[in-house]
Amino acid sequence: MDITSLYSVSSDVVKEALATGTNGVAGTKTEASMFDSILNAAIDNLNTTNSYLSDAENEEIKFALGETESSHDLTIALEKASTALQYTVAVRDKFLEAYKEIMQIQI
Repeated sequence: MDITSLYSVSSDVVKEALATGTNGVAGTKTEASMFDSILNAAIDNLNTTNSYLSDAENEEIKFALGETESSHDLTIALEKASTALQYTVAVRDKFLEAYKEIMQIQI
């Protein structure tokens, strides 16, 4: 596993959303399919984070049982999990902030 995959977690989705137009009107995609692609990307990000957390836990168990002597593998797995979790929490916080702002809009 390579941590470089975390650097561009949602960049394709953002680029695709920006390519639909500056006024928010979808060009070739409908709004429902845009939402679907963003939702699927978010679910994939959560699955990736869960995978990194699981891998880190497995490395901790291996190290504790003495099945591996490499502390480097353990450190790498823990850092991947930590970075992925921090990114996921940051995205969640921004989403909740946007949701609260939308809820305050007067109609």
